Amino acid sequence: MNLIRIESIDKHNWEEALSISLHKSQEKFVSPIIESLAWAYIKPWDEAFDPYILCKDDKTFGHFFLSYTPNSTNNYWIGGFQIDKEYQGMGLGTQSLKRIVEFIQETHRQCEVISLTIEKSNNHARKLYENFGFVNQDNENQYGEIIYKLKLK
Repeated sequence: MNLIRIESIDKHNWEEALSISLHKSQEKFVSPIIESLAWAYIKPWDEAFDPYILCKDDKTFGHFFLSYTPNSTNNYWIGGFQIDKEYQGMGLGTQSLKRIVEFIQETHRQCEVISLTIEKSNNHARKLYENFGFVNQDNENQYGEIIYKLKLK
């Protein structure tokens, strides 16, 4: 079985992370990976900010970060989620999202709610998250992105 692995971005794999690229039309929907590495250092939103790569077999194909307040039950945010343009259309987005949620449940057992935001015009992401069970909160963040939440417990 080819399982998706989640690995912290570190000094051994940061160049692989930076090699992930999107189609030009998708770049407006997600921050560049280099920004998430900077945010991991400065932690602009919460007390913790962890960037990860997504791997299958020996290939790195995706990225996301988790921003959160340790030991909270409802302040866990998935961001920067992206699949390299060469690996899109293979079902890896759905499989990866499932693995990310499992990963959060494994590493942050107290987490009851996972949040994320979606650019208003990103219909593909909206469909992915809604099909998974994330619910539109009919609220926007300070950047005009729509807030979605997934209740775990």
